Amino acid sequence: MDRAIQKKTWTTKRILTVAGIGAILLLIAGSIYYGRGASRLNVDTERLLIAEIKQGPFRELIPVNGIVLPQTTIYLDAQEGGRVEEKYVEDGAVMTKGQPILRLSNSDLELSLATQETSVFNVLTQMNISKNNATQNTTRQLNQMAEVDNALAEADRVFKLNKKLFDKKAIGEQEYRQSEIAYAYQVRRKKLTEDILKQDAEAVNLMGTQDKQSLTRMQHTLELMRKKVGDLIVRAPIDGQLTSLDAEIGQSINKGQRLGQLDVTTGFKVRADIDEHYISRIFTGLDGAFTFAGKDYKLRIKKVYTQVLNGRFQVDMEFEGLAPETIRRGQTLQIRLALGDETQATLLAKGGFYQATGGNWVYKLNEKGTKAYRTDIQLGRQNPDYYEVLEGLKSGDKVIVSSYESFGDMQELILKNQ
Repeated sequence: MDRAIQKKTWTTKRILTVAGIGAILLLIAGSIYYGRGASRLNVDTERLLIAEIKQGPFRELIPVNGIVLPQTTIYLDAQEGGRVEEKYVEDGAVMTKGQPILRLSNSDLELSLATQETSVFNVLTQMNISKNNATQNTTRQLNQMAEVDNALAEADRVFKLNKKLFDKKAIGEQEYRQSEIAYAYQVRRKKLTEDILKQDAEAVNLMGTQDKQSLTRMQHTLELMRKKVGDLIVRAPIDGQLTSLDAEIGQSINKGQRLGQLDVTTGFKVRADIDEHYISRIFTGLDGAFTFAGKDYKLRIKKVYTQVLNGRFQVDMEFEGLAPETIRRGQTLQIRLALGDETQATLLAKGGFYQATGGNWVYKLNEKGTKAYRTDIQLGRQNPDYYEVLEGLKSGDKVIVSSYESFGDMQELILKNQ
């Protein structure tokens, strides 16, 4: 009689299969476990800088560098070209208005002046000659007029006498007619002489007016030439301090060349360089502040230069109130420039974390302060102390604001005290 053989439940094959599946599961679980462990890092809290998010007043400020300049600067440009013959003062001298600074020589200009002076002298001489000739001619005309008057008077006397004698039949008609013709001739002669004398007077007057106008023009030209020669001595146009004097004896200077500048030392302004990123937000009237010798001082933008050079543009700022007494031209100031009014905002203290995250995320602590998790955030405006938080954090949260350089790509930090 045959006996049924009972089939084994756990065969060697099944055991190996189950063992293999278990090994795979253990491997997966280990990978997950150790993978999670790879994104964790133990950190000593004493090496961290932790800040609490808070709500408070916020004003957007940007740091800019400014240089102290005189309130007014007058540039010295050569009015005429020439060779430097003499320097009366050196760079840095305090000048008074009209005080000579240096002397140039220009032989062509000096020769032109001499020529113009000779021309004016010749015109004056010619005018005197013409005036004498006109006077002599007028005298002759007047003498001739006197002769004509005398001849007319004589002709009139003879004509009137002959008319009486003719009426009395004492003389013949021919003699009477001759005296009448002679009288009429003398009348016409006087009229002609008067016209000539009048025309001569008008001509003399016209010539005199033209000569005076010509002389005036030449004298004006002469004065201009003298002024040009006088400009060879460069003088201070105002009271101030001479700076940046760029001229040496023997140097050739071109017309219009910059020689230096005069700084009015009665006041100062600050010229600041600003990144072109802010050009649309900068306008006159914006406030700024800086600290000097332990005291705070205020500035206000007076003028904006819109020309952009090397990614930056400039503004001039004036002092609100008194400037520091010991401030000097050329000093550099660190200015906090305000771009808007004060508002309430969620504030995150500045720190080294920004270099690693670009402000896109931070490590936020849990409530117990034992762990810190990577948290995405969005930042807005900033000033030298704080960032404005737009999203991702709320008042009371604590975050690590020190450098993240040693954390790598860790998602979680385990905070421990040594």
